[in-house]
Amino acid sequence: MAEYQPGVCNIGANQRRARRLSAVGSFAVAAGIAVAVGVDAVPRLSLWATVPFIFGGFLGAFQDYFRFCVAFGALARYDLSGSGGESGRVGTSEAVRADRRKAAKIILLSAVATVVTAGIGSVAVTAV
Repeated sequence: MAEYQPGVCNIGANQRRARRLSAVGSFAVAAGIAVAVGVDAVPRLSLWATVPFIFGGFLGAFQDYFRFCVAFGALARYDLSGSGGESGRVGTSEAVRADRRKAAKIILLSAVATVVTAGIGSVAVTAV
């Protein structure tokens, strides 16, 4: 049975699967836009449209990897019901702080990964 761990784990298998699927979908949309730019089907300026999808992809992937939902962390909630655990509200202020720190780290990591990926992708697509 899975247990909530402040700042470490606040989602179970079902929630992780949803984030993984969201990541795959977001990355697929970003790749589709990049391919459309690469074959000159849309203007190069359209590459900017990939940024929110790349960010969403990384956010979903990192939430899955770290077993931690950013929104649940910000809202002081957890849901481990998909892994045999419980769902509910976080009880202590220390746990809420730990969860919000973890949520901020995942957002920052997603933002950095987005900037790096978008930069490399932009150079690669425009070099073609």
